[in-house]
Amino acid sequence: MGGSGGGSGMQGALMNLLGGGQQNQQYGSGGYANQGSAAGGLGGLVSSFEQAGLGHLVQSWIGNGANQPVSPDQLHSVLGENQVQTMSNQAGMAPQDFLSQLSQHLPNAVNGMTPNGRSPDEGSISV
Repeated sequence: MGGSGGGSGMQGALMNLLGGGQQNQQYGSGGYANQGSAAGGLGGLVSSFEQAGLGHLVQSWIGNGANQPVSPDQLHSVLGENQVQTMSNQAGMAPQDFLSQLSQHLPNAVNGMTPNGRSPDEGSISV
């Protein structure tokens, strides 16, 4: 997956995270790598945020109001160490750089997927 800088790597990671695509199933190489969003696309991501006590953040991205920011540390707690490692490797970035970039791109990506303030039907995901 060649690309310019971290751009296409980040886009691929976002698509895998939000699409719940089969590529995410590769994350099963350890412990709880398939937890949360890896198994369920946007719905799994929402569940993971809610379980971490951060459901209000992801709901702000889905809803029609302003998107609330998310910190790299919050993303780390939602995704878990194994998924962060796998996704940052996939994107070709150091984990902390990956989380920093993801914290900037994820709110807008989720917002773009939910133009009417609700989740799209499964299978119609595009980032």
